[in-house]
Amino acid sequence: MLKKIAVKQLTVGMFLHGFDKNWMDHPFWRTRFLIKEEARLREIQASGLQECWIDLSKGRDVEPETAREPVTVKSVTPEAAPPAGREPVPLSDELQRAAKLRERSAAAMRHMFNEARLGNALEPVLCAPLVDDVVQSIDRHPDALLSLLRLKSADEYTYLHSVAVCALMVALGRQLGLSDAECREAGMAGMLHDLGKAVMPQEILNKPGKLTDGEFAIIKQHPVRGHEMLTAAADVSEGVRDVCRHHHERMDGTGYPDAMAGTQISLLARMGAVCDVYDAVTSDRPYKAGWDPAHALSQMATWAGHFDPTVFQSFVKCVGIYPTGSLVRMRSGRLAVVLEQNASALTKPRVKLFFSTKSGLPLDPQVLDLATDGRDQIEAREPPEKWNFPYLTELWDGNAALKQARG
Repeated sequence: MLKKIAVKQLTVGMFLHGFDKNWMDHPFWRTRFLIKEEARLREIQASGLQECWIDLSKGRDVEPETAREPVTVKSVTPEAAPPAGREPVPLSDELQRAAKLRERSAAAMRHMFNEARLGNALEPVLCAPLVDDVVQSIDRHPDALLSLLRLKSADEYTYLHSVAVCALMVALGRQLGLSDAECREAGMAGMLHDLGKAVMPQEILNKPGKLTDGEFAIIKQHPVRGHEMLTAAADVSEGVRDVCRHHHERMDGTGYPDAMAGTQISLLARMGAVCDVYDAVTSDRPYKAGWDPAHALSQMATWAGHFDPTVFQSFVKCVGIYPTGSLVRMRSGRLAVVLEQNASALTKPRVKLFFSTKSGLPLDPQVLDLATDGRDQIEAREPPEKWNFPYLTELWDGNAALKQARG
């Protein structure tokens, strides 16, 4: 049961479910977590926010004499809407399940793309159970699946890109306060958004260099071709078809295939535009190495007219200013890899310290939660190409999880 209380009534042991404000009006990234430390409580109460929601099924209630009447879920604003799926779990627990889901989803998308290339009838509805699994994984711990999906070779890109955009769409939907059904539709749209590339010439898709104007004109047909295939298939929602056709539209009207602008573009398609580009630019491709996640966000933020600003800001809240797997430089001069986002502070993730820039030598790895340990803080992102650490992803156990999933 949810209850609305004054922020000053919060105590350690309560489960914070959301604030009675739009997300842009407060500094917190995630707003659903158990308040475990006095430091976190003081941070919330010093924010200037007046009211919030607590979940009585997951934490303490206020004292009876100061409590307000409980409200039903129907009274909650979209941001505070309760997530579907299972209870949150530690990152280490979810990594193993997410790794297996990653492999199953990639195999399913490989099969669907092959069927499309052969001209066979498609059954996108068969992806529904996978999308449900993605939703549940994101609800248990979004960092697990999102970070594992960044680990893909150029050969895996076509299939895992679809799965990655699915997961990013679900996480973004949660951040925007979409309903369970809307999040599942967003996930399905992400899974199927690039289906048209199955019938594009592979030599153009995999060309290790800049496309000619003629080649780019061919590739620009893939949203329309994908939309045609999904229209011919059974049980595909209008929202899913819309994202397939319009995920390359831009807010300023310079996108394709229909040069739509602003709110002519649906919310789902605006979400798809952000998720598609982010995964594309952070992935290794035949013609370029992927950008560091933090660098990708900083670059995307400068592309005026490309993305819906509100959707993009919500997306940053999903993945963090320093996404999992990012290389960062600390004030102490040490380097660290980001392990996990913190629920209430975009700039204070959990990190693993492993290298000293002062001595130029590796350190014994040390995990530091920057939200609760003030001994060090992030000074800036650090370009991975400057150091070329071959073991960066292994520092947060991403490769280990994948190796175990593959048996």
